[in-house]
Amino acid sequence: MIDLKRLRDEPDFRAGIERKRVAPGLIDDVLAADDARRRLLTEVEELRARQNAASKEIGKAAPDERPAKIAAAGALKDELTAREQVLAEADATVRDLALRVPNPADPGVPSGGEDDGVVVREVGTLPAGPPARDHAEFAEALGFIETVKAVEMSGSRFASLMREGVLLELALVNWVVSRLVAEGFTPVVPPVLVREQAMEEAGFFPTDRSQVYEVDDGELFLVGTSEIPLSALHRGEILSADALPARYAGVSSCFRREAGTYGKDTTGIFRVHQFDKVEMFVYADPDHSDDEHERILALEESIVGGLGLPYRVVNIAAGDLGAAAARKYDLEVWLPSEGRYRELTSCSNYRDFSARRLGTRVRGEGGNRLVHTLNGTACAVGRTLVFLWEHCQDGDTFVVPDVLRPFCGFDHVTR
Repeated sequence: MIDLKRLRDEPDFRAGIERKRVAPGLIDDVLAADDARRRLLTEVEELRARQNAASKEIGKAAPDERPAKIAAAGALKDELTAREQVLAEADATVRDLALRVPNPADPGVPSGGEDDGVVVREVGTLPAGPPARDHAEFAEALGFIETVKAVEMSGSRFASLMREGVLLELALVNWVVSRLVAEGFTPVVPPVLVREQAMEEAGFFPTDRSQVYEVDDGELFLVGTSEIPLSALHRGEILSADALPARYAGVSSCFRREAGTYGKDTTGIFRVHQFDKVEMFVYADPDHSDDEHERILALEESIVGGLGLPYRVVNIAAGDLGAAAARKYDLEVWLPSEGRYRELTSCSNYRDFSARRLGTRVRGEGGNRLVHTLNGTACAVGRTLVFLWEHCQDGDTFVVPDVLRPFCGFDHVTR
C-alpha cells in the first residue's frame, strides 16, 4: 500500500511512481478520492460531536423539553448514520485506487522500460558457440524430461521430470538450502494455497491477478512464489530490533499462468506453468535494507557462479519493475543455443510497500516503524537445469557440476 501523505506532499515520491509508467490519471484520481474522503471524515466527526452533545442535553432537559431534545438527537443520529455509510464507500474507493499505485522506483534505478536495464557486471567465460543440442533436445535424449504425455494430461507448458533429472533437481534444492542455512536463513516449506488477502498484502494483487490460478471458486489461489506465504509469517507483528534481519528460505512448487507469453519458449521446461523454487525472503531494519539487498544478490551470484554458469547482473529499469519493487537486480545467464543472456534469478527491495499492507513493524526508541521486506530467487530449479543441460554437455554425456555430486550420487549421465 502506498503512503498517501507522501504521495500528496513529496514531489520526488510522486516522480518515482510516475517513472514506473502508471496509468494516466491514476495518481490524480487517488489523491482526489482521498481529498473527498478526508472532507467526509471531517463532516462525520463534526456530526458525531453534535450528536453526542445532543444526547447529553436530553438528561439535562426539563421533562417538557425532553421530547424535542430526543427528536433532535434522533435526527442527528440518522444523519450521522447516512454520512458514515457514504464515508465507508469513500474509504473503499480510496483503498481500491491506492492498491493500484505502485511503489516508487528508487532514484538510482535507470529510467526506461524492458530494454533499458543497465548491466552492472559480467562474470564468467562464454562458450565459443552453441551446443550440439539445445536444452530441450538434450534433456529428452537423455530421458530427463517427458513432454508428450504430460501435455496430453495437463496441456501446454507442462512436463514431467524423469530419471536422473529428478535426482539433479533434488540435488540442486539440497545444495542451495544447505548454503542458505549456513548463511542464517530459516528453511520453510509453506502452504502454496493462500487466500486473496495474502496475495494482496504481499503486493501481488490487484496488478498480477492475471498470472494466478484460482481454486475453489476464488476462495484460494496457487502461489507463483513462496515469497507470498513467507511475507505472512510476521503479519500484524511488532518485531524487536534484535530480531532483524529475519531471513527465511522457502521451498515450494510454484504456479503461473504465463499470460502474455503465447509462442515464447514453448519447448523444454524454460517457461512452464508449474515449477519448483527456493526463495529467499528477508524482513530488514529500514536503515539496513540496501545492505541486505546487496547480500541477497551476492548469495545469488555465489550460487550461479558455483555451478560454473557465466552470467551478468542487470539493474532493472523503472518501467520494467513490478508494482512492489523499488529496486531489482536480475541475474541473466548465457544460453548458448540462443546466443544471448536469459533471466535466471532476481532480487528486489520492496522498502515498506508490503509491510504497510501486512502491518509488520519493528520496535525502536523513536517509536515503531514499518520494516522493509526483500526477496530473491536462490534457485529456480527447472530453469537452472535448462542452463546446466547446455553448459554441461560433453557429446552424449551430461557432466554433473562438482558442487552437486555429493547430493545426487553420480558425476555424469550417458544414454
